[in-house]
Amino acid sequence: MRLLNRFAGRLSRNRRGSVAGLLVMVLGLLITGTTYAALTPAQAELRSHTDTELIQEGRELFLVGCAFCHGQNGEGVLTADGERALGPALAGVGAGAVDFYLSTGRMPLQAPGQQSPRKAPAYTPSEIDALSAYIATLGPGPGVPAHGDYSTDGLTDDEKQEAILRGGQFFLTNCTACHNFDGSGGAMPWGKKAPTLKGVEPRHVYAAMLVGPGEMPVFSNDVLRPEDKRDIIAYLESIHDGPKYGGVFALGGLGPVSEGLFAWLVGIGACVGFAIWIAAHTTRSSKKKGSEA
Repeated sequence: MRLLNRFAGRLSRNRRGSVAGLLVMVLGLLITGTTYAALTPAQAELRSHTDTELIQEGRELFLVGCAFCHGQNGEGVLTADGERALGPALAGVGAGAVDFYLSTGRMPLQAPGQQSPRKAPAYTPSEIDALSAYIATLGPGPGVPAHGDYSTDGLTDDEKQEAILRGGQFFLTNCTACHNFDGSGGAMPWGKKAPTLKGVEPRHVYAAMLVGPGEMPVFSNDVLRPEDKRDIIAYLESIHDGPKYGGVFALGGLGPVSEGLFAWLVGIGACVGFAIWIAAHTTRSSKKKGSEA
């Protein structure tokens, strides 16, 4: 206390000196640094505690709704004969896969083994976040896509057009075999179906390329760069928002299946009907000429 009073006395006597301002600044920096160092560990501890609670909530939800097929610890479950998985192991699928399957309603399945269609989600967004956080602790995997990963908001108009062109070239080369040229989807072998990409949120399209649901291959960032994924999404948004010049004759954009069916039923059907009409008309004309003779 005596030392503090002596320091204060000296500071008071020299408050108009050249070193007084420097001493005040140093003292302020020391107080600020000490306060920050004291509060930062507390904030980090609070954040860690919050993450722990989120993971624990996800663990509880998992045990109730997911463990029957995926195991108590996400190790997967085999059928009684051991020939196929009732539910696959979840270690390493990442938070991105959990968010994709739950946000699109593909999980939980009504029956194991069936193809998972898109439907209304069974979990709330907060529950999906908790389950994603828990599964992410089982092993490293892709995270939930951020808005900047798939959005072209930061690009100029010319850059957006270039992105659409690049995305269209890749999509038409690699994706139309299953999803058709405009993303309408279509039939696949073994009774499977490629889903339509119309009306799908961009983040779900991006996540699907990372996760590879169903028959779709996985396009990791090493195989397909994040900007390439963004360009594909830009192309899909451009064709979905564009005008439908074919109108009703676009036939849903399903490609040769619907076009071939239309050609057989309408085109060839009209030709057959016209041929029958000609034959019938010719027969009546021949009978009329014969009776006149």
